[in-house]
Amino acid sequence: MNIFGKAALFAAGAAALVANPALADEDAFRVGGIVSLSGAYGVIGESMRKGAELAAEARGGTVLGAPIVFEWEDTETNPQIAVQKASALMGKGVDMLFGAVSSGSTLAVMKVSERRGVPLIVTLSASDRITGEDMASNTFRTSNPVRMENTMMAEFVGREKLGKIYAVVADYGVGRDMWDDLKGRLDAVGAEIVAEDYPPLGGRDYALIIDKIKKTDADGVVMIMTGGDAITFLKQSGQVGLKDEKQIFGTMVMDEMMGEAVGDLSFGVNSTLRYHFAIDNEVNRAFVESYVAKYGVYPDQAAGEAYDGMAWFLDVVEETGVWDQQAWIKAFSTSTNTKSLEGVKVMRACDHQAAQSGIFGKAIKGEAPHPNVTMEISYQFDSETLFPACD
Repeated sequence: MNIFGKAALFAAGAAALVANPALADEDAFRVGGIVSLSGAYGVIGESMRKGAELAAEARGGTVLGAPIVFEWEDTETNPQIAVQKASALMGKGVDMLFGAVSSGSTLAVMKVSERRGVPLIVTLSASDRITGEDMASNTFRTSNPVRMENTMMAEFVGREKLGKIYAVVADYGVGRDMWDDLKGRLDAVGAEIVAEDYPPLGGRDYALIIDKIKKTDADGVVMIMTGGDAITFLKQSGQVGLKDEKQIFGTMVMDEMMGEAVGDLSFGVNSTLRYHFAIDNEVNRAFVESYVAKYGVYPDQAAGEAYDGMAWFLDVVEETGVWDQQAWIKAFSTSTNTKSLEGVKVMRACDHQAAQSGIFGKAIKGEAPHPNVTMEISYQFDSETLFPACD
């Protein structure tokens, strides 16, 4: 069966999927989507929307016998706006919330949604506070937290035998917090920190930092950077061959979307991955085929994680057999997703974080029909390594 073959299995119920909230009736299952749909993170929010809606289509567009209705709101990556939009959606009576993109927006929405008892499913935001000190009774994360990403990076350093590390950390709170945690993990695997730099957000010239790195005996360069900053650093460091001299790696610093922006200078860059279309299992193969058939491109990490989290929650809602948000929350807190795109995910009742396996990849030259820059899965880490038992 070609890549469009299995799409029919997913799209069969697409007609039942109500995309316009104005068409909803009292028996609809309403999903309030609060994601970035504009600005720098707009492309991420759009991928999340596509993944979530495809999860609904895959089950025929219904749950508990009611049509699934999506109402999407743009947070503009602003926590205050995210709270306003989420509050308005809850005022309309949505049955669940889905989002957000940035951790700041997610943490803000968690506070207001907990007071209303509306389930909130998080499939992208990574701050440890979401399932740590700020954990909420109604919020669940089905994707990677920061500590999982850091554990994978430390494991990568140990397996690659990188003895000396140079760190480039974007100068903002989350970046510094992440680096502080990672330093301890690197020390545990015997890696020495040669030096660390903290360039400001929105940097345009990394020449001095790159020159400093080239003059050290570091054999690994860790990037705690995102978006445009990571793209600029990778382009400028690639132009002088830094990646050919030292292993460059980081959390979410490279995937097919980043590779499109960086181009051939991406090859050889290593990164944590939250999801990848090359994961080889029956569920993921069917999802990839349906996604390509509908959108004409391979699903990125945001789309894959959105599909996974939405499909899981809808399955649990169906299994409860009752129209009761608190029953859904209770059931989801101890649920296991055996149909995850990534294998198996287990929701931890202690922190509402999904325990799961993890993957690490390297950018290589892709062969058609894959993108020019394609991530090759180089390491896989089991759940036990990444998630110690709850206290």
